[in-house]
Amino acid sequence: MKISPSAGPAASTMPAPMPIGALARATGASIRSIRHYDEHGLLASARADNGYRLFSAQAIVQVRQIQRLIATGFSLAEIRGFPDCMRMIEGATACSETSLVQRQRLASVERQIADLERRRTRLRQMLAEGAAASPK
Repeated sequence: MKISPSAGPAASTMPAPMPIGALARATGASIRSIRHYDEHGLLASARADNGYRLFSAQAIVQVRQIQRLIATGFSLAEIRGFPDCMRMIEGATACSETSLVQRQRLASVERQIADLERRRTRLRQMLAEGAAASPK
């Protein structure tokens, strides 16, 4: 779909579509990341007459929330499967449809932490044994 930033009488009452650079500045996300989110169906964009992507003001909230979910370890595929209560509301922490997957993610992170702690303990033991066995 191609749109013109000032098409028709409704354009004066609705916020103007935002080019990708403005969205990047507003969110701190790179243009490349925003394109990636758009290509994976996490954002809705339209095309201007010149072919450039244009985004609604709601995309600011969406990009921030996508970044937040990525930072907690969710993949783009997992995020795409989340309902609007998680993808469209900035700062949304949970909704009934995602509580189970969030608990599963937390359990996975806790398993990884436990594994890392076991590795650290083994490495410390190896270092201590090596220091004790080395001649002085």
